[in-house]
Amino acid sequence: MSKLEKAKARLSSRPKDYTYSEAKYLLTQLGFEEYNKGKTSGSRVKYYRKIDGKVMLLHKPHPFDQMSMGAIKDLANYLEGIGEL
Repeated sequence: MSKLEKAKARLSSRPKDYTYSEAKYLLTQLGFEEYNKGKTSGSRVKYYRKIDGKVMLLHKPHPFDQMSMGAIKDLANYLEGIGEL
């Protein structure tokens, strides 16, 4: 099982301790690029995939790296919806 497959399996299980760093790794491996929407965007980060124009918005947690359960579910549902999970 590759590192990417393990990352997908971990998100599929919707763990309570999923981190933003893990999400960033997974999205970049799937071809998404991170775009910080500027100084006024706060902690919202946009991930864009050029090949098909798919966009995912994530909340970058602070001060810690752990994502909320709502954000984890949103990410997993989005990736399932586009056939990546």
